[in-house]
Amino acid sequence: MKKWLFAVAALVAAIVLLLAVLKTEAQVSAVTKGRATNAVSGSVTVQAEFQMELKSEIGGRLLRCELDPGAKVATGAILAQIDPGDLNLEIERIESDYEAARQRIAVGSAIKLELESATENLENFERLTKAGNYAPGELEKQRRLVKQIEQRLALENVARKQEIANFQNTLKVKRRQRDKMTITAPFDGVVSLVYARPGDLINPNVPIATLITTSRAVEAKISQENFADIRLGLKATVRFLGRENATYDATVVKILPTADAETQRYPILLEVKCPPEVLVPGLTGEVNVIVGSRDAQALIPRRALFGTNVYVVENGRVQLRKVEVGYVSLNIAEVTKGLVPGDLVVVEELDQFRDGDRVRTTLVK
Repeated sequence: MKKWLFAVAALVAAIVLLLAVLKTEAQVSAVTKGRATNAVSGSVTVQAEFQMELKSEIGGRLLRCELDPGAKVATGAILAQIDPGDLNLEIERIESDYEAARQRIAVGSAIKLELESATENLENFERLTKAGNYAPGELEKQRRLVKQIEQRLALENVARKQEIANFQNTLKVKRRQRDKMTITAPFDGVVSLVYARPGDLINPNVPIATLITTSRAVEAKISQENFADIRLGLKATVRFLGRENATYDATVVKILPTADAETQRYPILLEVKCPPEVLVPGLTGEVNVIVGSRDAQALIPRRALFGTNVYVVENGRVQLRKVEVGYVSLNIAEVTKGLVPGDLVVVEELDQFRDGDRVRTTLVK
């Protein structure tokens, strides 16, 4: 009899142990007090701040090209060079003509010598006229002759100045054209597309490549009903697709007043604190802009909520409990009614549980 009782007791103990082992594991988090934040949610997209088609104002044969898709370029770096050979020859010819003109001016003016002779003759005429050797009409004729020579000299000086100025201006224009045949990076960026290679004959104002700036703009879109709460300087948290386990602090830096015509969602720009390599153009995610905060008596992980319900584990059993939700942020939700600090709420695989299930718990944050 004793042996039989001992065997029954051992069997019962084994069954209890087996049931304990077979209990579903529930990952739970404890309800805590803290600071609740009210956040406005929206979608985010990383964009290149701007892009530009690289063009040349001057056409010609592409002598060399430092453009490769994906290559990083710095402001002022030489990206392409158009063959300046013909233009160099033209500049040399103009420089030669310019120097010849300067030498001619340095030699002096024949009109100036003529004026000096006419002036001396006029002085003699004046003396001889006073002595009665010439009539006053002859003296006046000599004066008009001197005046004509002075005018010719003045016109010659104007023409020479204009000739020099034309040479100088022409050289400036040609040298500027030559400078434009060296194509440099207008900003720090990355080469996206390349349309021309060394040896190609390119036309003026035709794209040879596309550059994308290295600076990024993170644009968030907020629904119309929440847009009124958005202000410059508000703090936010951002999470990107593919990096769901990482959240980044952000700040609202610009509010754009024009809504998307189809979705009626308003764009804002964010400054996100994260490594530059994270902000890949085209990357999407979600944002929560914090528009208010307050002390809360019950905070739970947001993932514990499904609708206005949570699963609470008490005495090893799951209880479905309806709650009232207050402020909700990206990861944390405030419960204003239905939970107290210390309660354990299920936070993972909520679809695996039903009201009344027996479980064993593992505490997680």
